[in-house]
Amino acid sequence: MLTDITAGTTTQRRRTSRHPHDDAPDTSAAFARMADLGDGPERELLCELLVEAWLPMAHRIARRYRNKGESMDDLEQVAAMGLVKAINHYRPERGPFECYAVPTITGELRRHFRDRMWDVHVPRRVQDLRNKVRSARRDLIERPGSPEPCVGAIAAHTGLTEEEVLDGLKAIESYSALSLDAELSPAGQDGHSLVDALGAADSAYDLITDREAAKPGLRHLPERERTILYLRFFEGMTQARIAERFGISQMHVSRLIHHSCARVREEACQECEPADGVPAA
Repeated sequence: MLTDITAGTTTQRRRTSRHPHDDAPDTSAAFARMADLGDGPERELLCELLVEAWLPMAHRIARRYRNKGESMDDLEQVAAMGLVKAINHYRPERGPFECYAVPTITGELRRHFRDRMWDVHVPRRVQDLRNKVRSARRDLIERPGSPEPCVGAIAAHTGLTEEEVLDGLKAIESYSALSLDAELSPAGQDGHSLVDALGAADSAYDLITDREAAKPGLRHLPERERTILYLRFFEGMTQARIAERFGISQMHVSRLIHHSCARVREEACQECEPADGVPAA
């Protein structure tokens, strides 16, 4: 019975199709039958038959997105998922199935590109700006005698601010990333790759930060303790030589260095905390 519902649609769709493509079968009887069914094997089988009947249309829609960095097999699979979703949620009173299925399948494909195909994930707002700016550029360029549109022209065409247009333009160029091995010099010339242009963390920045944090505590030390720290850490003198210079024992010098460093460290940590005593992030 189920096969009878979908049988013979090939001949009928060729005779009544309003499209140049032959992938819009007449399955109104199948959908009417499906609307009266609850969950169960019969509904699942009918759904499979409808998917098989409409799958060529889903694949046709998927082909619109070829050459965008995704394989056709994956695109067809995403389109098929959108088709299944459309079949399961369609109700005959909504009108022709194709009018409901095409936006559903297209939305599934666009969602796939939005969520899976960006090399670096960007917020949905920026992706929407990219689409608006790209569409506006295409519209403005297609006008006879129109040069490359400026930021102001795109903003006026889309109703966006110039700052939003700039964000959209940056996003257009950020859909895919360059390999770190990409050559920066013209082809055929020995040159540097992109990885050669990357900077590295400079340890001197941490040293400067530590020195600035230690300055207040050093100022509050007695002069003798400041001098001992200077001789030990800046002049490289041993504790024995420092002890000899000040006429004290080496053990005393060691204790002074330990307590002085602890005092400077404690004051530096207090400077990093907000007034309410909660450590800064």
